[in-house]
Amino acid sequence: MTTLLKRWTLEEAHSLPDDGNKYELVRGELFVTPPPNEDHETIAARLSRVLDPYVAAQGLGFVYHPRAVMRFDHSEVEPDLMVRPPKKKGTKDWDEAPTPLLIVEVQSPSTRRRDNLQKRSLYLDAGVEEYWMVDPDRRTVTVVRAEESDQIASDTFSWHPTGAAIPLTIDVGSLFD
Repeated sequence: MTTLLKRWTLEEAHSLPDDGNKYELVRGELFVTPPPNEDHETIAARLSRVLDPYVAAQGLGFVYHPRAVMRFDHSEVEPDLMVRPPKKKGTKDWDEAPTPLLIVEVQSPSTRRRDNLQKRSLYLDAGVEEYWMVDPDRRTVTVVRAEESDQIASDTFSWHPTGAAIPLTIDVGSLFD
């Protein structure tokens, strides 16, 4: 027997209460996530500390944190971290924001499936250059790029985005220690 799922709109998602949960909409499917735990936020903070000086030095834009959103294909997601070029003057809406160069999701048991399936597909379809799935349980970072095999890093990996003169090498262990 087929079960029909409700297809949510952005307007409906925006009408939900501000109750501390994160509400994300991926192609009509609503995902509700409770607030992250301290370990999750510490990993994101460590990664932000590494990314921010590199992004600034390379003139890539800014490192965005939750509450900043990416909209694409009637979807709105709130990545753990996102590197996006600066918006053009006069743009005021997330719909007009440039496509992110990088999106990072720190996985948890409750988000692993959607990070690997729905969000991965959305990010690649939107033209995001690179997507990292940080897995605290396995102490790895999965690097996803369109039309390439995934790279699973447990020691170091490099990020060399379009527009950067030099790559950034990241020590995976430092994200978890």
